[in-house]
Amino acid sequence: MQPLDRLDDLLKGRAGVVRENLSREDIIRAAVESRGVLVMKCGALATWTRPESSGRSPKDTVIVKRPESSGSIDWTSPNNLPLSPETFDMVWEDGLETLSRVSDIYVNRRVVGADSRYSLPVTVVTDTPLTALFTDNMFRPVPPDLDRSVFHRRPYTLMVLPGHKLNPERYAGRLRNDPALGGTSTMVVAMDMDRMLGIVYGSAYCGSVKKLIFTVMNYLLPAEGILPLHCSANEGADGSCALMLGLSGTGKTTLSADASRALLGDDEHGWSDNGVANFEFGCYAKLVDLSEEREPDIYRACFHEDDYLRHGAIIENVMVYPDGSFDLFDKRLTENSRGSYPLSFLPNIKKSSTGGHPKSIVFLTADANGVLPPISRLTRDQAMFWFLMGYTSKLAGTETGIVEPVSTFSRFFGGPFMPRLPEVYAGMLGKKLAEHGTEAFLLNTGWSGGPYGTGKRISLPLTRIMLDAALRGDLKDVPCTPDPYFKVLVPQFCPGLQDNSILNPGNTWADHDAYRERAEKLAGEFAAYFRKAYGNSNLEESIVKECPGLK
Repeated sequence: MQPLDRLDDLLKGRAGVVRENLSREDIIRAAVESRGVLVMKCGALATWTRPESSGRSPKDTVIVKRPESSGSIDWTSPNNLPLSPETFDMVWEDGLETLSRVSDIYVNRRVVGADSRYSLPVTVVTDTPLTALFTDNMFRPVPPDLDRSVFHRRPYTLMVLPGHKLNPERYAGRLRNDPALGGTSTMVVAMDMDRMLGIVYGSAYCGSVKKLIFTVMNYLLPAEGILPLHCSANEGADGSCALMLGLSGTGKTTLSADASRALLGDDEHGWSDNGVANFEFGCYAKLVDLSEEREPDIYRACFHEDDYLRHGAIIENVMVYPDGSFDLFDKRLTENSRGSYPLSFLPNIKKSSTGGHPKSIVFLTADANGVLPPISRLTRDQAMFWFLMGYTSKLAGTETGIVEPVSTFSRFFGGPFMPRLPEVYAGMLGKKLAEHGTEAFLLNTGWSGGPYGTGKRISLPLTRIMLDAALRGDLKDVPCTPDPYFKVLVPQFCPGLQDNSILNPGNTWADHDAYRERAEKLAGEFAAYFRKAYGNSNLEESIVKECPGLK
C-alpha cells in the first residue's frame, strides 16, 4: 500500500479524533486549551520552542533521491542533502505510528499560490493545533476555481509532528550524526518531490513548515515555465510592479513597506506568463529589535489589541514577562524570534496578491566593505550574475569592537530553498527580463566612506530617494559609468539626490589606496566563490564575464 493510502486509512480509522478544516476561531481556542500557546496582554499568542528548534535545521533538511528527479536537482550544492527512499518510508511509518496514538489530529487543506492557475493544494496533517494555526496564517484558502491549476491533480501532503523525536538507534547510519546529541539526529525535515509527500519530524520551529513548502514550489514551478523567487513585491498607483530580492539584514521588508505602494507579499512569489503572484496568505517576520517607531506596520500586525480568538498572531520565541508584556530587545532566547500573521493585518496590501509583469527588479545588498555603489543599473547578463551570487555581507562582532565584514553568497538570494540546477533559475530570469523589458538594479543598503567601523551606513532616507527614482523610471536615460571593480553601471546623477558624488563609492573614502585595496579584495572573493560554486556549471560565457575579479 502506498504511503498516502496508509495515511488516508489511518485518518478514516481515527475519524473520532480528526479535526478537519476547523474555523480560525476554533483552531485558536484549541491551541490555547492545549497549552501550546500563552495569551498575551494584547491578545496575540506567544509560544516557545526547545533550543534546537529556534530556527531551521539545514543539516537535517533533506530531499529524497530518486531516479525520476535526481537529474533535476543540484546535488553539488551543500544545501541539497540526499535521503534514501527507504529511510523516508521508515520516517513516514514512524509518523503513522505516532498519529495512531495521539489524542487529536488536525487536518488543514489550503493552497500555496495566489494565482489559481498554479495554486498548489497542500494538506497539512499534525497533532498540534499551533501548526494548524500557522498553516491557517501562512497558506491560502482553497479558491473556487482550483480545478484550473496545473497541480489540481497533484496535491502535496505534509505530515508535521513537532513535539516528537525519532529513535536514534533506528536511524543510525541513515540520518546525520549530531554532535550536540553525541549520536544520530532525532529530527528530520524531508521532501519527496516525486510522490508529493513531506514530513517534519522533531522540529518545532514554525518556519520548517513554511520553508519546506517554499522549497517544493521552487522545484515544481520551473517545469511549468514559472520562475519562483525569494522576494518581496509591491505595486504603485499606476499598477507598476516591483520585486525586491535580498538576504536578511538588507532591508527587504522595510523597503517593500511603502505607503505609496500596495504590498503583494514580503517573501515568496512566482513570475509566470501572466505576471507575479504571492505564494502566501501571511507574513513570518523577524521580531528581534523591532520597534513601533521603525516598523509600525509589522509591529501593529503582531501586537495590536484584540480579543485573542480574533487575533491569532503567533509570537515565537520572544521574551515575555508574567504580566503578558514582551521585550523584543532581549535576545537571550534567540535572535530569530518571529511573528506569524495574515497579510490582512497590514494596512496597505493588494488583496488579490497578484500583479502584472514587474517593471523593476531590485537586488538588495548590505555591503559592509563600503565599496559597492549605493545604486547601479544592471544589464541582463549582470542581473543574471548577481542573481546567481546573492551577495551581502554579515558582521563578525567581537567584544573589543574590532569587526571585519564576512562576505556571504546565497544563490538566488535564497540558496537553501532553490534545489534545481543553477542555470535553470538564472536562464529563466534572463528570458523574462528580455521578454518584458524589466529594468534591473543593485541597491546597496550597506556602508559608504569606508568599511563597517570606519564608514557610515547609508541612511534610509537616501536609500529611499534612490529606490523611488529607480521605480519611477527616472534613471532610465541617465548616463552611466561602469564601476572599475564590479562592472555594474553607476548613474552619473540621481534625481532627488542633493549630493551626487556619493554615487561613486571611491569619492566617499578619505584614503583612496585603502578603497582600492578593499575593492580588489572583495572582487577577489567574488571570483573565488564563483569558480567554486559555478566552475562546472553550464552558464553562458557572457554571464561569466560579469564576475568581478575575473579577467
